[in-house]
Amino acid sequence: MTGTNAPLRVAMIGYAFMGRAHSQAWHTAPRFFDLARRPETAVLVGRSSASVTEAAHRLGWAEAATDWREVVARDDIDLVDICTPGDTHAEIAIAALAAGKHVLVEKPMANTLAEAESMAAAARAAAAARVRAMVGFTYRRVPAVRLARELVAEGRIGEVRQVRAQYLQDWLADAEAPLSWRLDKEKAGSGALGDIGAHIVDLTHFITGETVTGVSGTLDTFVNERPVAESFSGLHGSGGTERGPVTVDDAAVFFGRLTGGAPAVFEASRVAWGRKNAMRIEISGSLGSLAFDFEEMNVLHLFDATEESRTAGFRRILVTEPDHPYIEHWWPAGHGLGYEHGFTHQVVDLVTAIADGTQPEPSFDDGLAVQRVLDAVERSAANHSTYTPLGD
Repeated sequence: MTGTNAPLRVAMIGYAFMGRAHSQAWHTAPRFFDLARRPETAVLVGRSSASVTEAAHRLGWAEAATDWREVVARDDIDLVDICTPGDTHAEIAIAALAAGKHVLVEKPMANTLAEAESMAAAARAAAAARVRAMVGFTYRRVPAVRLARELVAEGRIGEVRQVRAQYLQDWLADAEAPLSWRLDKEKAGSGALGDIGAHIVDLTHFITGETVTGVSGTLDTFVNERPVAESFSGLHGSGGTERGPVTVDDAAVFFGRLTGGAPAVFEASRVAWGRKNAMRIEISGSLGSLAFDFEEMNVLHLFDATEESRTAGFRRILVTEPDHPYIEHWWPAGHGLGYEHGFTHQVVDLVTAIADGTQPEPSFDDGLAVQRVLDAVERSAANHSTYTPLGD
């Protein structure tokens, strides 16, 4: 069914942290934006019948199910939203695309480069039948980030010369923080590198319009064993005083170079005390600089080097004006947005692209580009060498 306000029936697989954020977005987007397709939160999928039924009721999904394969095969589902751990992304996404369903998958797109390549190939094949696939790099939808991209594209900072990107958190700084699936390489693929490092790689690609080429990096795990939480006991035995191994990195630091020649430095850490969600990027160009920190997500800093030195300095732009990206649909100027709004904008952009028959961004090929960087960093760290994300 197509046309204005035709339903877009969504099945979401997974309902933890990302599932809650996505649920709110699916409900909120059509209430604040005029969408050509009307999202319907049709089915929520999880492993436990009792838990997923309760979550479906709480999060506003019409139905609960425990078999994602049956749901993907249903004729009354148009889009599959994948909010599961990374080890299931490839299997679910490829099956959904083969069944003619549009796909939204959380980042990082996959746990391995091979999986990401298979997913990108499946998405290209599905696109011939107007079936669309997108990766959930939601920080692209922060208005200040979108404004930064516009300013770079307009030449406001001139030629990009340097990029410094960080993503710092502290939720694992305490050595007694318990194990979760995010600390298990089989489930998560990697640690800080894939969980949050993927975001700053994608953000760099997005804002500069360039991609990272050769990289040299290091990965460090500072706490090798942690308490086994009861919810994690299925992977490592019973809870109590037992400790289990951490098989991913706590921190990743790597150097890269953009396709235009500019050097870029990246740091991702989940053990940086005092930093809750400090995703930062600063881009220095030939005519000025831009700086953004998600802990001040409604602000973008711009330095214009063409101004006279007597009054020059970083300009603080409060990105809440109606002519800033997405803002006209929300509150009066000065009334800031929050973390959840990026997910709403993600739904808006995805639904709009599906209705228009265009490719939503970031595409699976964009996700693959990030995965190539992550893979190259892992190989570099393992072999103390420099690798190119484009192949050996």
